[in-house]
Amino acid sequence: MAHVIDDKASLKELEQAASHIDGNKFNDENVDRHLAVQLPESLQGLSAEEIAAIDKAATRKLDILLMPVLVVLYILNYLDRQNISSAKLAGIMDDIGLTTQQYNTCVAVLFAGYVSLQIPSNMVASKIAYPGIYICFMCALWGAVSACTGAVHSYAGLAICRVILGFTEAAFFPGAVFLVSTFYPKKQMALRTAILYTGSQIGNAFGGLFAIAILKLDNAHGLEGWRWLFIVEGIMTVGLGLIFATFIPNKPATIRWLNQQERDQLQYRLEVDRSTKDSTSEVSAFAGLKMAVADPKTWLLCGCLQMNYIAASVTNFFPVVVAGLNFTRTVTLAITAPPYILCCFAILLNGWHSDKKSERALHIAGPFVFTVIANIIAVTTTKIAPRYVAMCMLPASFYAPSIIILSWISSSMTGPAVKRACAYALINSLCNTPNIWTSYLYFDKPRYVAAFGVDLAAAVGAILFAGATWYYLRRQNQRLDRGEDTGKHGPSALQIQEGFRFQL
Repeated sequence: MAHVIDDKASLKELEQAASHIDGNKFNDENVDRHLAVQLPESLQGLSAEEIAAIDKAATRKLDILLMPVLVVLYILNYLDRQNISSAKLAGIMDDIGLTTQQYNTCVAVLFAGYVSLQIPSNMVASKIAYPGIYICFMCALWGAVSACTGAVHSYAGLAICRVILGFTEAAFFPGAVFLVSTFYPKKQMALRTAILYTGSQIGNAFGGLFAIAILKLDNAHGLEGWRWLFIVEGIMTVGLGLIFATFIPNKPATIRWLNQQERDQLQYRLEVDRSTKDSTSEVSAFAGLKMAVADPKTWLLCGCLQMNYIAASVTNFFPVVVAGLNFTRTVTLAITAPPYILCCFAILLNGWHSDKKSERALHIAGPFVFTVIANIIAVTTTKIAPRYVAMCMLPASFYAPSIIILSWISSSMTGPAVKRACAYALINSLCNTPNIWTSYLYFDKPRYVAAFGVDLAAAVGAILFAGATWYYLRRQNQRLDRGEDTGKHGPSALQIQEGFRFQL
């Protein structure tokens, strides 16, 4: 049975092991903070090097079991969400008699459901014993909805399917981020989140290539190619979701492919990583929400991410916009892949370099300069070469900063854990709403002046919000340097004593 470390020899060993895992030097305040952390019985008597080796093995096995599953699920999430764009190229509008406005509505209504159920779904995921299986079950459910979309014959039927698809897909991204956070300490979260996020870009990249293959079934068995697109991708999602549910990790204590020491180490390092003296359990969820709403950092970072998502709204119509280059359907779908493949490398590189330099604002503003340039090119010409160059620049330039903004939210929200959770949920919900109204901007093909004009303004806005956030946090750091009170939204006394400074 685990026991509280209270003798000097054991305490010294605990300090060394935790220091190796966290990468931080312990001081007297750190030691006091970790006095109540219980060392599992299976790890007692081991040296720091032995614990570090167990930690490394456990992390490697966890990476193999969890991250590929979540990346594949995110790919499926985007395939089933974005295949309506490929369906448009395959003739869905003519086959069921859609107007441009009705088609745009079918794109938009998915996000109404998607936004509304994110917070309730994550509340469920955080309370149940099998959050991983829950995510896989919801994956199979949205796959079934996607497959049913292949049977629609009217605007009403398509709109209803898209609403339900939004409800079912709402469980994935916030649930996946929560699931990752239940296994990895803070210092390992940024890279895993970046890896997870590349799944969406791979889904965007290969969505068109999948469509090319599936659309060859056009009129097979009396069905149009776009119907096969929904059916095949939906069935694939159901099958993989159910398969993954059989082995996806749910919680550190229940991973079947790890031995007892490795399971105990995963739990122990999280206890060390999250131990705190700020009495978070005494703060209610409603009080945490009020604190988040009152914190200026919430709205600065919300504005930054909101501008980011507005600028990224073009991805909902990417194949349609690329079709304006007047290539054949097959070529159009094929050339949508390279921009997203480039985007994957940009996300990982920008996230890695930002962590290495411990810097945020420049890694947000810098890529958005390229977003501005790309939108200027797109809005001023329809010539093939410059327009496609702009299409290649866009995803990498506005998705690479997304991970940095999400990381900035995590590191800047000081206060009780419940406040940080409410702030993240609030920002994530609000910042997904542009996907609803931006769908109506794509009406003036092939130039789409309104859409690219709004995206251009949003890119400039993202730079301005990043600058405003940098300025505000810099002033807070200057106050900390002078020993001044930073107010109720600043770091705790314990954090100040440990030399806390906001990342800039």
